[in-house]
Amino acid sequence: MRQLLNHHRSHRKLSTLVENRTTYSAAYAELNIFETHEYAEKVSLIFDFPVIASMLTGKKVMHIDGLEAFEFFPGESVVMPTRKEMVIDFPLATQKDPTQCLALGIDTDKINEVVEKFNYEVAIENENNNWDLDNNTSHLTNHQDVNHLIERLTSTFLNNSKSKDVLLDLMIQELIIRLLQTKAKALIIDDPNQAFSDTRIGTVIKFIKENLTNKDITVDLLAEKAYMSTSHFHKKFKNTLGVSPIDYINSEKIKFSKKLIKEAKDFRMSEIAFKSGFNNTSYFNRQFKKMEMMTPQQFKKMISA
Repeated sequence: MRQLLNHHRSHRKLSTLVENRTTYSAAYAELNIFETHEYAEKVSLIFDFPVIASMLTGKKVMHIDGLEAFEFFPGESVVMPTRKEMVIDFPLATQKDPTQCLALGIDTDKINEVVEKFNYEVAIENENNNWDLDNNTSHLTNHQDVNHLIERLTSTFLNNSKSKDVLLDLMIQELIIRLLQTKAKALIIDDPNQAFSDTRIGTVIKFIKENLTNKDITVDLLAEKAYMSTSHFHKKFKNTLGVSPIDYINSEKIKFSKKLIKEAKDFRMSEIAFKSGFNNTSYFNRQFKKMEMMTPQQFKKMISA
């Protein structure tokens, strides 16, 4: 992504130091790259179309109706419905180290088209579910597939090839499906009314949550809990939630480790890794960087700033 941003900076025009906006257009979408080069507070943004906003560099503090204020770091995204306001603080932005974020807007008709296909193909056991990207805001963390897609989309937007619109169309469809799977996952994982607790995937999610720091959870064990063969369970889990069982477990452990880093600042990283359910620190560091696009030490330094 750094190379893409360097390419962007070499072509863009800087007209303001706060949320300087550069727009790249395509058939079904537009990509906006925002840059802020100085400290700022209470900057308001509203879009006339659904937006996926992803942090690239620096840190923001986001204020969005319906969510508690939260710190927004590289590797994280928010899904914003049409005409939803976000109010943003920029505590670390400087001319030397600007805070950078992208906002990908997608045509509503394209979203509806993909949603219809998704609902036709995907269901969770006997539950009659119709997933959509509704008026709720979603804050996405630890979503490696979405991060990779956004990087590919950004590269395609910036490199103006003849096949640009065709490639973007395919990637946008995949991105919408990933977001729909994320919503399905959130409903199963959070599930306050226990609507999915008696489904096989719901049972497995409950088991993982209750045994998250257990170092002996295997795919074979989870398949046994779901009364499925290992291969069928793996396929069913990934089709429903969009991630493999191991990637899901690791993402939840990393999420837990971030909580520990914020709350227990005196712990060494080896202690954080162990308490989060990892067998060794090097594997923990690799997984953290893979999912958060920074090392645990960099994350600790950023939240302390």
